[in-house]
Amino acid sequence: MSTASTTPRPQSSPMGRGMPGMGMPMGKPEDFKPAARRLFGLLRPQRSAFAAVVALGVASVALGVIGPKVLGDATDIIFDGVLARLRGEPGAGIDFAALARVLSWVLVLFLASAAFGLAQGRLLNNVVQRVVFRLRADVEAKLHRLPLRYFDGQPRGELLSRVTNDIDNVATALQQTLSQLLISALTVVGVLVMMVSISPLLALIALALIPLSVVATGGIRKRSQGLFVAQWKHTGELNAHIEEAFTGHQLVKVFGRQRESEEEFRRRNDALLGSALGAQFTSGLIMPVMMFLSNVGYVAIAVVGALRITSGAMSLGEVQAFIQYSRQFTQPLTQVASMVTLVQSGVASAERVFEVLDAPEQRPDPADAPLPARRRGRVEFHDVSFSYQPEQPLIEHLSLVAEPGQTVAVVGPTGAGKTTLVNLVMRFYELDAGRITLDGVDITRLRREDLRSQVGMVLQETWLFGGTIRDNIAYGKPDATDEEVLAAARATYVDRFVRTLPDGYDTVIDEEGSNVSAGEKQLLTIARAFLADPSLLILDEATSSVDTRTESLVQHAMAALRSSRTSFVIAHRLSTIRDADLILVMESGRIVEQGTHDELIQARGAYHRLYSAQFAAAL
Repeated sequence: MSTASTTPRPQSSPMGRGMPGMGMPMGKPEDFKPAARRLFGLLRPQRSAFAAVVALGVASVALGVIGPKVLGDATDIIFDGVLARLRGEPGAGIDFAALARVLSWVLVLFLASAAFGLAQGRLLNNVVQRVVFRLRADVEAKLHRLPLRYFDGQPRGELLSRVTNDIDNVATALQQTLSQLLISALTVVGVLVMMVSISPLLALIALALIPLSVVATGGIRKRSQGLFVAQWKHTGELNAHIEEAFTGHQLVKVFGRQRESEEEFRRRNDALLGSALGAQFTSGLIMPVMMFLSNVGYVAIAVVGALRITSGAMSLGEVQAFIQYSRQFTQPLTQVASMVTLVQSGVASAERVFEVLDAPEQRPDPADAPLPARRRGRVEFHDVSFSYQPEQPLIEHLSLVAEPGQTVAVVGPTGAGKTTLVNLVMRFYELDAGRITLDGVDITRLRREDLRSQVGMVLQETWLFGGTIRDNIAYGKPDATDEEVLAAARATYVDRFVRTLPDGYDTVIDEEGSNVSAGEKQLLTIARAFLADPSLLILDEATSSVDTRTESLVQHAMAALRSSRTSFVIAHRLSTIRDADLILVMESGRIVEQGTHDELIQARGAYHRLYSAQFAAAL
């Protein structure tokens, strides 16, 4: 298919005629737990690599938690040597050889733990990036499977925020929390085993902190989760406003609406600021609460440990090792609590991405899709009915036939359903009733790709991408030769102005197409459709942006092109369709008149009124 612009918006949509619902509030996000389970479920395809991550983490933590116990033995060597010397024992003192051996083992343990930790971090980074890569690919594929109705009801900036900002935030959350969560969980288990082996009583004191921590952080987490959801919702709404304002900045200035635009930005920015401040402040309470509980536990362990030393139940080295373990035990709990902010933010973003992935898709193409035996371009509407909203009928019981090679012009007032008619041919929307056939085959039995490959479409709203003029024309047929591109350019009179440019067909057009005129952009889109050589042409006000002289040249080129293919021409300027084989006059989704120009003028009906409004002086 050759498309001259972005996917066309409907003539009448759920949000109003031709206008998507900017600023439309999003639905309520899912709960935290289902979204979190689904987010971490994305790791399943990487289960083998993640198993290696866990194994490396276990090795790193195991070696790390053994270190304080061995270091406690070094403390006992020093303490026993000093104590023996104070007692005046002959030859008493610190056994430096034994101390060196113990410290060497400690050094080896910590170095090995660090090495395993580095390997684990590198492998985990690879796992996370692959997961996010697949998530981006899934979202991209999903967007191509969504019906046009979905985009009609989504602000463009909001949707862009979901597929860029939110996915980036998910990546950050996974990257920064997975490793720490894994290490923290393993550390808690390993340290707990070592503490119980040293002193079950002190271990019980340390464990008493866990219920207090869960209760303290649970209420804070629930409150901050709602604030994070609001933060990312307001982020999407602010992006939607910015995209809308900057896309139409010329109109904003022309109508003097800068102050209103700034006020709207300020309102949305204030809402984002309020939710962001609330989310960060509320989640930030977790760290000081955990630090307080940790210090309380540290004091309790130090007091009880001192009493155990004086009673001879424990050695100084054991208490020193236990105090280290108590710090290692509460530290991961504190770190996990501090990561609640990142986890909640990431899950809130994941909810928004999952809403896109869960959106209803367009009807899948049939597996055994037939192809017309011969591409002739015959289009027939059989009792077609369609509406964007069930309570607002648009097209009802429409039947018509466009024979091969015919030029069918569709005219009528704004909102009559003209663009909707061709959108249905392209199967941008599914019918409510009836059917449309192309060369005798129901278009719902064709694959969309096969259907649209037979159609060339040129819209009033031009679309060019950043690239050379040659690349933009060849977009209609990627494997076209330079000779074919040049022939299409000549047929549509593009060659006339391209040769006046310093770089000719190698002239680079920026994404806004600001270095070519509106009429030249329209000619390029027409050349693109010509190059595709379709059996069916759809021209939606395709000459509205060109001057009168260029329009005359383009009309001649179109007449030659239409000689062997069916054409649907939507036009407001009735002078451009006087030579059409069939003119359809639409009002409120119905064909109220049809015939040639002369027949409709003589009938003195709806077409005569439209024509008289434009050429009253001539009549």
